[in-house]
Amino acid sequence: MEHRDIVVIGASRGALPVLRMLVSNLPPDLKATLCIVMHIGRHRSVLPELLSRWGPLRATHPVHGEAVQSGRIYVAPPDRHMILRGGLVRLLDTATENFARPAADPLFRSAAVEYQARVIGVVLSGDLDDGAAGLASVRARGGYGVAQDPDDCEAPSMPRSAIAAGGADAVVKANDLANVLHAAIKGEIRREEHPMTNRPDLDREARIGESGLVSPQELDQIGERSALTCPSCNGALWRLRDDRPLRYRCHTGHAFSALSLEEASAQGADDAIWGAIRAVHERIIFARERRHWAQRVGSDADVAVEQARIEENEKLAELLRAAAGVHGA
Repeated sequence: MEHRDIVVIGASRGALPVLRMLVSNLPPDLKATLCIVMHIGRHRSVLPELLSRWGPLRATHPVHGEAVQSGRIYVAPPDRHMILRGGLVRLLDTATENFARPAADPLFRSAAVEYQARVIGVVLSGDLDDGAAGLASVRARGGYGVAQDPDDCEAPSMPRSAIAAGGADAVVKANDLANVLHAAIKGEIRREEHPMTNRPDLDREARIGESGLVSPQELDQIGERSALTCPSCNGALWRLRDDRPLRYRCHTGHAFSALSLEEASAQGADDAIWGAIRAVHERIIFARERRHWAQRVGSDADVAVEQARIEENEKLAELLRAAAGVHGA
């Protein structure tokens, strides 16, 4: 059985108590390195201090270029992707992935390329689908995949998406996670091979994800240009050839799995409808002011014209409000 010693963890809403339970049950002589991405955005994080207090292992925000050490916990700092490359922890300010920076997918991809079968990927409670492509990449490189049981999660979307994307070697409840990790480190046998097998494309995607701006020709190597546009920068999106999971990239570095892109599309449509409602409402306000002016100057014809405009736009506004799911005056 192969010893595994690199544990990468993706976590978001609802995962803090799971992490607390995990680190409190780890041995002080753990022969592995834990790397954790929690979706914190730009906000200050005290997670390393909490993890150090809750368990026997030292947890820190790493500095760029710090050597990977066994028995340590590295927590991605605010607003930086954390990756593993050349035996070092590297911090990147490249574009968001799945609307997050730090995001789990860059960490998982880099670990899979760097350490291959030595990696254990873990996706915990959280919204949307960050970590799904990452866990699939870990398993494609011979690593061990773990997902928190969606029924055990405050926010089941992340682990559910990861399981759907490429399966998991273990689906566990929070109170059994430490035992499962210990068994995986000791060489627990994997389940069936992962169907994502285009490893050259996985390596290219990892390099592209870490390089920031890329040329369209580089994206042509791993995907096909789609008719969709990036919700973050409005650039063209490439649909990656590997469909597990379905995911997209733009040439400025933004990346999305399908659920994250769908969420962005729904939000964009909602914003557009509300923008239209605002514009129509302003037309009604302006028409009412013109009608009031016409009444003051005694122009009955202009009063009738403006009244017709008001009624027409009120009907349009009601249709738009119905499309936005809003009812009433």
